[in-house]
Parts: sequence; structure tokens; C-alpha cells
Amino acid sequence: MTEPLFLSIALTGFAVAFLHGALPTHWLPFVLVGRRQGWAAGRTLAVTALAGAGHVAATVILGVLLVASGLAASDKLGRFAPWIAGGLLMALGLYYLVNHSVAAARHNHHLALFKRFHIPEEPGEERGPAMSDRSAVLGLVTVLTLSPCEAFLPVYLSGAPYGWAAFGLLSLVLTAAAVASMVGFASLSMAGARWLGLKAVERSEGLVLGAALCALGVLVIVLER
Repeated sequence: MTEPLFLSIALTGFAVAFLHGALPTHWLPFVLVGRRQGWAAGRTLAVTALAGAGHVAATVILGVLLVASGLAASDKLGRFAPWIAGGLLMALGLYYLVNHSVAAARHNHHLALFKRFHIPEEPGEERGPAMSDRSAVLGLVTVLTLSPCEAFLPVYLSGAPYGWAAFGLLSLVLTAAAVASMVGFASLSMAGARWLGLKAVERSEGLVLGAALCALGVLVIVLER
């Protein structure tokens, strides 16, 4: 295993997983549901960590399939494998960058319309009765488990030529970064840290992820060709 390249892959993977876990959709529902259900902070964080584990497990399953395919392709393609892996990483990175640009333009357009026509905000709806704790936990965990961290799959792809040992290390990186991010931001929210800059994180995810994947693709080609 080329240590400088794998270190870059691992660091990129940590950043991708942490940024992905920091998105409000990955922890805010747990805070809101926990508050609605009257859960203690420890229980809310435990459910958040459980859902994070399910989120990681689903990603690992997809990663196994991806790495198995990558190893088979590497045996057949030989010296072309780094070019293919690096090219795919850069293509995915460019996709995220283009998608980010389109989303940003759409957001600015909608914001301009809002300011021009003064569209009123919809009034809040009355809350119904709380659901059972079992239903709440099952719903939260299931939703996150069925939406794996697809942004981490290119990281698995870049580590495929190094075998299952690299896969295991990258899975540990994914678990540590994603779960720590989700639990950490949920804790900050319950502690009353309202201003976290999370809107900026959500808007810049595509930009950061795209740039990181493009850079990683270049490293794969330069260091492994």
C-alpha cells in the first residue's frame, strides 16, 4: 500500500463522512423528535448513534460490492486501473461541482422571487399527539439506514486496489467521522447552540465534496500510474 496516497484517501474520507453527517437532515430530526417525545438527552443521542450505525452499515454493504468489483477489474486491467479509478473519481467530483452550481443558481433565483413578490411564510400547523417511542425510534433508524452515504462510495473505490485491509480501515474512518459528527451536532443543538453555520455547510457540501474527489482522482493517477 502506498502510504502517502492511502493517507490522502483516508483524510478525504474522514472529511467527506464528517461533512455528510453534519447536514441537518442527519441529526436535526432526532433532536426534534426527541423533544416531542420527551426523551432525555442521553436517549436522543443513543438513538442518533444507532441510526448512524445503520447508516454506516448500509454504506459498508454497498462498499463491499463496489470493492469486490474493483478488485476483479484491477486483476484484469492491470496498469490501466489507476487511470480508470482516478477518472471515475474526477468525473464524480465534476458531477458534484456542476450540481452545486445549478443548485446555487436555483436558490438565488427563488430568493430573488421571494424578495420581489414578498411571498408570505406558511403558518405553522398544530402538532398532533406524540407517537409511541418504539415507532419513533424505528422510523428514525429506518429512514437513515435506507439512505446510505453515497458520497463515501468513491472513497471506497479509490481504496479498492489495496484490498480488504484498506476497506476495513476506511470503514472505521467512515464510522468514526459520521457517527461523531451526527452525535456532536445533535449535542450542540440540545445544548442551545443555535448558530452553527449549518446552512453554509449544507450549501457548500457539493463544492467541498466535488473538489475533494477531483483532487483525490488526480492523486490516484499521479501516485499509482
